Amino acid sequence: MELTAGKVAVVTGAASGIGLALAERFARAGLDVVLADVEQPALQAASDKIAGLGGKTLAVPTDVSDEAAVNALAAAAVDRFGAVHVVCNNAGVASLADPWFGPLSAWKWVLGVNLWGVIHGIRAFLPVLAAQGEGHIVNTASIAGLIPEAGPVYDAAKHAVVAISEDLYRAMDVAMLPIGVSVLCPGWVHTSIVQADRNWPQTLGEVPQQAATMQVLLPHLERVIDEGMAPAAVADLVADAIAANRFWVFTHPGSTQRALDRWQRIAEGHNPQTEVDMPGMPPAKQLTAEIRRLLAGPGGAL
Repeated sequence: MELTAGKVAVVTGAASGIGLALAERFARAGLDVVLADVEQPALQAASDKIAGLGGKTLAVPTDVSDEAAVNALAAAAVDRFGAVHVVCNNAGVASLADPWFGPLSAWKWVLGVNLWGVIHGIRAFLPVLAAQGEGHIVNTASIAGLIPEAGPVYDAAKHAVVAISEDLYRAMDVAMLPIGVSVLCPGWVHTSIVQADRNWPQTLGEVPQQAATMQVLLPHLERVIDEGMAPAAVADLVADAIAANRFWVFTHPGSTQRALDRWQRIAEGHNPQTEVDMPGMPPAKQLTAEIRRLLAGPGGAL
């Protein structure tokens, strides 16, 4: 689908990172943009920035984990602009809590935003796109949706988003609906994802304590994310995929080889590798050794 003036894009998680870059990219193409985010001051600042590019904007504070809120977002978009052509289910968070011994609230938060946010977005906007006979849905997953390496909570959500997106793509083809579907699987991108708990919902109680392993991992994560791809470059790739009606959007093509290597091991019946090097991070053996020393030390878990 061509991104041309007069079309309307909706972006969740639009107050920062990839979401803000998507909103800016669409505005520069002449689209009107609906920005949704739970971080209200940053959302208004983002809306003002996009409006400064000359397009029409609408800022809608939205908790994507809340079905009613996403339905209200869809209604507000249609009420303001009369149509929606591009839907980017992009909002995402990550928790630094221990997934096995920490509180279940971390699972509820991450799955609520990263998985249910996508489900709610598809279900709220798909009837609009189908009725007008045109549209494109972009779901933000992660390379962690193909290679489990970012932690079980995040991996679970992103694997599900990839599967849901493929199913949606097939469903649109079977139903002969002219609605494109893309799934974005980024690697390291320069965002504030490790500070996501700034938006921790009070309804889930206190922010969980960081996992002990974060003493080793967090400095490296902050470094590789700081050195990651610019969100604007990711937005360009998404725009190209929409125009070409291309399903897969990879920011780091080399990551697909790592996914192939994993699936080759699966096909051969091998057990999962316990030490897998991640791009930009120290060798897995080094990280494992540091974590084991930490856990076995005074007050450690081992």
